[in-house]
Amino acid sequence: MKLGELAAQLGATLHGDREAEITGVAGIEEASAGQVTFVSNPRYASAAKTTRASAVLVTPDFPEITAHTLRLPNPYLAFAEAIALLHPAPAYPPGVHPTAVIDPSASIGTGAHIGAYVVIGAGVRIGDRAVLLPHVVIYPGVTAGHNFFAHAHSVVRENCLLSDNVILQNGVIVGGDGFGFAKRDDGSWQKIPQSGPVRIGNDVEIQANACIDRASVGATVIADGAKIDNLVQVGHGSSVGENTLLCAQVGLAGSTEVGRSVVLAGQVGVAGHCKIGDGAVATAQSGIPNDVPAGKVVSGYPAIDNRQWLRASAIFQRLPELFRRRFVRSQNESFSDQ
Repeated sequence: MKLGELAAQLGATLHGDREAEITGVAGIEEASAGQVTFVSNPRYASAAKTTRASAVLVTPDFPEITAHTLRLPNPYLAFAEAIALLHPAPAYPPGVHPTAVIDPSASIGTGAHIGAYVVIGAGVRIGDRAVLLPHVVIYPGVTAGHNFFAHAHSVVRENCLLSDNVILQNGVIVGGDGFGFAKRDDGSWQKIPQSGPVRIGNDVEIQANACIDRASVGATVIADGAKIDNLVQVGHGSSVGENTLLCAQVGLAGSTEVGRSVVLAGQVGVAGHCKIGDGAVATAQSGIPNDVPAGKVVSGYPAIDNRQWLRASAIFQRLPELFRRRFVRSQNESFSDQ
C-alpha cells in the first residue's frame, strides 16, 4: 500500500513521500523499512528519532523526525486501524459444511458461513453474515443478531440472546449453569436450577475460554461495547455495563453489578452482590469485598483507595527495617536505664 493511500484511509495528515511503499506494521523499536509504527506514550518519543520504520503515526504537534509521519489525534487507534488495513482478517465465504447439523426449525440469515461439525439446535435464530467456525454449538432457542462471529469450540447455551456484532473467541461458554446449590439438612447439596438466560448487547467481544454463567432467576447481562478478556468468570445474575473492560482472569461472583466504562485489571476478584460504580478502576489482583463508588481507583485486598494502598505498600516493604530500628532503640534505652 502506498503511504498516501494509507494516510487517506486513516484520515491523517502526511508529512513525507506519498509514493513510499508500506507493507506491514511493527513496534517502534523492532520496525524496519516498509513498516509503519506509532508513538502514543511519551516514553517512546525519543525512539521515533532512531526508528528504522518508513512511517510513524504521531500526534499533530509531534516534532519533525527523519521518518515520514502520519499526524492525527489518536495514533494508537490509528495503528489498530492500520493493522486491519495491512493485515486483513481471513474471509469466510458463505456456505454450510456438509458435516454441520442444523435443526430444520432454525433460521439463519443470508451470507452465513457454517463450518465443519457445527451444531445448531431447534428454534435458533441467527442474523445475516454470521460466521460459525468448526465445532461451535448453539443450543435450542438461542437468538443472535447480525455479524455474529463464533470461533471454534465456543458454545451458546439454551435461550440466550446475543445482539449484533458479537464476537466469541475460542472456547467461550455463554450461558453455562451458574454455581448455585442449597444445603440440605443432612449437609449434602441440592442444585438450584439456573433458569435465566444470558443477554449480550451490541459490539461485545468475549475472549478465549471466558465463561458467562446463566442466572438462577432473571438474567445475566453484558451491555453494549463491553470487552471481556481470556479466562474471565462472570457469575450468575451479574450485570456488566457499557464499554466496561474485564481483563484476564477477572472473577465476578453472583449478582455483581458493574457499571459503565469500568476497568477491572487482571485477576481482580469481586464478591457477590457488590456494586462497582461507573468509571471505577481496580488495579491488578485487587480483591473487592464491598461496593466501589463511581470514579474511584482502588487497589489491594481488601481493596482501598489506590493512593492509600501505594503508601501502605511502601511502608510494608520497610517493616523489617523499621522493626530492627525500633528493636535497637529499645535495647539502647534498656542499657541506658541500668
